[in-house]
Amino acid sequence: MSDKMICEVFKSSRKDEMYLYVDKRQGLANIPEPLLETFGKPVPVFTMLLTADKKLSRVNAADVVEGINDKGFYLQMPPPKEAYLLDVHRAHVASHSNARSDNE
Repeated sequence: MSDKMICEVFKSSRKDEMYLYVDKRQGLANIPEPLLETFGKPVPVFTMLLTADKKLSRVNAADVVEGINDKGFYLQMPPPKEAYLLDVHRAHVASHSNARSDNE
């Protein structure tokens, strides 16, 4: 198991903010075809030296290293949409408001 590697990062041509991390030496060779069909054409974003303690913006670098070592890739999913979170919050507030009204 490698604790550091040259990692290539690709963005999805189909889904905003979805990224695929791979070991540059292996490239996209280990990516399952169904994943590539969903991901779309991989668009190269950047290449970096990846270590388990590297600071990444939205994912834990140790998880990325582990995923690449175990499966040959790490898939970073898009973050939840703010509108979705707002809908969840509104539903939560509404359910608590209704519960209070029922108890009064």
